[in-house]
Amino acid sequence: MREQAWQRFRSSGRRSGRRRALPAAVAVAVGVMTMGALAPPAASAAARPHTVQRGMDALVHTDGVPAVLASVKDRDGRARSYTAGVGDLATGAKVPRDGQVRIGSNTKTFTAVVVLQLVGEGKIGLDAPVDTYLRRLVRGDGIDGRHITVRELLQHTSGLPNYSKYLSDDIRYYDPRELLDLALQHKADFAPGTNWAYSNTNYLVAGLIVQKVTGRPLAEEIDQRVIKRIGLRHTYFPVPGEETIRERHPRGYYQDSAGAPLVDATEWDPSWAWAAGQMVSTNSDLNRFFTALLAGRLLPRAQLDQMRTTVPASYPFPAGARYGLGFVSTPLSCGEVYWGHGGSMTGYETRGGVTEDGRAANVAVTMQPSQAVKEHMDGVVDTALCR
Repeated sequence: MREQAWQRFRSSGRRSGRRRALPAAVAVAVGVMTMGALAPPAASAAARPHTVQRGMDALVHTDGVPAVLASVKDRDGRARSYTAGVGDLATGAKVPRDGQVRIGSNTKTFTAVVVLQLVGEGKIGLDAPVDTYLRRLVRGDGIDGRHITVRELLQHTSGLPNYSKYLSDDIRYYDPRELLDLALQHKADFAPGTNWAYSNTNYLVAGLIVQKVTGRPLAEEIDQRVIKRIGLRHTYFPVPGEETIRERHPRGYYQDSAGAPLVDATEWDPSWAWAAGQMVSTNSDLNRFFTALLAGRLLPRAQLDQMRTTVPASYPFPAGARYGLGFVSTPLSCGEVYWGHGGSMTGYETRGGVTEDGRAANVAVTMQPSQAVKEHMDGVVDTALCR
């Protein structure tokens, strides 16, 4: 997710008990690859690289990320996909064009859309207290669901502590209520509505509200109300216990610290992220999703306007970013802004969004990068949207 995703995924290659240890050949191949150690692929002297491609190549050759994938759509609807690097460090396989990746906190926007659809249907009140739907469930030190609104959940102004800071080392299935209980063991960050702080717990509670109101699993609501509605063919919410990525994808890697070996972190249980970050998609599907959302194809105008009502945001977003209701505006060097979210998940990072006139760009790398590399990714997005 956009803040540090689960740093407890250790470089020992720890996995759930159902998964085999890394084969020796893979362990050796991964173990010798560290930041900055990737050899550049042979380049064609006949072709001058596109500016987006040059930025992606730099992420591989200079910043040392294993692979980069990008999809860009111009204002006329012409789309192009790009790749750089190696899709599998153990085998040297190519990066699959527009392959699936874990999209982390982009999931929050999907969750927010479903909540706001239910607001438009009169089933949820945006300024209603959490206790209206989850009676007596949200209680703790400085925490009271009677005084936290649905809007404050979606905008990260509730003060709820971030449960992901307190997860154990266990790589296993987590039930959403277990995660909420973990958060509620800790004191509120601030009184509701008095500050802004990014917390996955907000979207955990929002997902529980969706399930309570609809009587259906959140994953089914997202699938029916968003994925199928706009034809996202390569996007899904993993089912409980699903550890693999279903379609063509680059391997994702984890690095415990700068200079440490890269360890394959592609297959593991992502349930700790649930409504805040569990989904899988492609860059082109994310472009389609954010384009449809900004164009009003997923929400009535009243709810979309609420979603785009923003407050200043800080870490983990770039300078100048503003947070709406699961929707983020980020300034561009050409004087405009783009709307999206971005996401960080063990093994993958995605950045990007769409502009008012229909341009779209999403970029993914196959590890969780440093802050400097995230800024370089933002630069590729800026180049794609401002060119």
